[in-house]
Amino acid sequence: MDKGKKLLDIINAIRRNKGDSPIDALAPSTNLRRELDFDSFDMAELTVKIEVEFGIDIFENGVVETYSEILDKLK
Repeated sequence: MDKGKKLLDIINAIRRNKGDSPIDALAPSTNLRRELDFDSFDMAELTVKIEVEFGIDIFENGVVETYSEILDKLK
């Protein structure tokens, strides 16, 4: 499974936990806080799930806000 698909799966798992519908795709510029309504707890959950899955702390060198910023960290 490619990293983009796995990341989308993680984001959709968080959305389901919040009672939101899953999404099929994200634009690179999608802002997780503004467009997906992720709060601090959602971002923390995202960080933990990404670290478990990929072994990378996406916030180690600063804040990330968009889907593409996260994908860049996973490269």
